[in-house]
Amino acid sequence: MNPMIDRRHLLGLIAGIGLAVSSTVALAQEKFIVVASTTSTEQSGLFGHILPIFTKKTGIQVRVVAQGTGQALKTGEQGNADVVFVHDRVAEQKFVDAGWGVDRREVMYNDFVIVGPKSDPAKVGGSKDVVAAYKKIAAAKAPFASRGDSSGTHAAELRIWKEAGIDVKATGTGWYRETGSGMGPTLNTASGMNAYAFTDRGTWLNFKNRGDLVVSVEGDAKLFNQYGVMLVNPARHAHVKVAEGRAFIDWITSKEGQDAIASYKIGGQQLFFPNYRPGGNS
Repeated sequence: MNPMIDRRHLLGLIAGIGLAVSSTVALAQEKFIVVASTTSTEQSGLFGHILPIFTKKTGIQVRVVAQGTGQALKTGEQGNADVVFVHDRVAEQKFVDAGWGVDRREVMYNDFVIVGPKSDPAKVGGSKDVVAAYKKIAAAKAPFASRGDSSGTHAAELRIWKEAGIDVKATGTGWYRETGSGMGPTLNTASGMNAYAFTDRGTWLNFKNRGDLVVSVEGDAKLFNQYGVMLVNPARHAHVKVAEGRAFIDWITSKEGQDAIASYKIGGQQLFFPNYRPGGNS
């Protein structure tokens, strides 16, 4: 066997091993957290805007698991996330009270709207009374696309149906359709069906496939949409990255993080409004 070939082969093996070791070390040294969040924070484009700012400042990468709020809270409960960032205050408080999350803070808010076809078969266009609008949609049996996924948006939608005295499970046959999916796909369904839909304004503003849909109902105080963030309780899941998770929570509720949220706009419209107050949040 040619000694020169053997020597080259050996050097190649050494170089390959060195490269593999250095790659493993680099991977081990990479700082990251997993954030279980709503589809609206991702599909609105907010995360694409603010997370690079956070990572540049801290060196911490953020891996987002975008789900409905109910699923995101379950992901946190199972210990498959370090931070939960969602928008259902009632469910969030239950999560904290049950010991699955700690240090909940309010981050930002926007609002929900009802979008629907320009032809407006339920005659709800321009209304600010969301309960009255739901009653008209049900009376007209106008097509309505619901997320049906136990998300914060879905929970808010169901609370309004209940206030309107309408059991969509019992009376929605033929006009009420649950997609079981996120806000973007549900809006796509509504666009395809020329149906009404209940959506957060942020995802709507970033939604491109509107077809014949327009904002039909907005401005009711019942449409207020609050977002909160919390650390998954390390006492329940010891592997939670406490320092990195708290760094994210501290940043997103700091003036710098809140300013980053406020600066995100589409077509000149601000999508989310920060809860920042001098002295911090509680």
